[in-house]
Amino acid sequence: MDTTQDPRPLYRLALGQLEKVFSELTPEALGRPTPCTEYDLAALLSHTVGGVHRLAYIGEGGRAQDVAASCGEIEDDEWPAALDRARARVTAAWAEDARLDRPSVAPWGEVPGRGAVGGYVMEAVMHSWDIARALGSDTALDENLALAALGIAEAVLPADIRGFVPFGEVRPVPADADPYTRLAGWLGREV
Repeated sequence: MDTTQDPRPLYRLALGQLEKVFSELTPEALGRPTPCTEYDLAALLSHTVGGVHRLAYIGEGGRAQDVAASCGEIEDDEWPAALDRARARVTAAWAEDARLDRPSVAPWGEVPGRGAVGGYVMEAVMHSWDIARALGSDTALDENLALAALGIAEAVLPADIRGFVPFGEVRPVPADADPYTRLAGWLGREV
C-alpha cells in the first residue's frame, strides 16, 4: 500500500458500504453460513463490528492484542445500531491527521497509523462481500473499493507468506473475475 496516501476516506466508504449490507439483516439470517467458513453470519457480524472497535482502540493509542476481535453479545435486531456506534468511535479516534504517522500496534505488528487503517479497509471491504453473500443480497458493492482492497492485499499479503497469516492459500479465479471475486480468491476464500 502506498503509505503516502490517507486511507481514511476509503475506510469511511467501506464503512458506508457495510452499513448498506447491515441494513438488510434479519434475525432469521443470523445462523447462515458465510464465505468465512469459521463463522456463521452472527459470528462474522460480531467479528466485523469488533474490528471497527479494535481499529478505534488502536487510533486511541491502544494495542490491538489488548482487545477482543469481536464485539460480544448484540440483540438480533441491533446490528445496524452496533455498527453505527462503532463507526462514530473509529471516526473520532482517527480524526486527527497526525495519527496517520504515529506508530500503531495493529494485529500484524507495529506500523504507522495509515498502515493500520489500510489493513482495516481491506477487512471491511472483504467482509461486506462475505455478509452480502451470506444474505444472498442484490446490493451492488463498490468495485473501486474492491480494487483498492485488492491492491492492499496484494502488497501486504503476498502468496508466499500464507503459512504466517490468518488467510488461506490464494485460490484460483477466472481470468475475467470481478474485483470482489479476485479479492476473495486472494484472501483464500472459495469462489
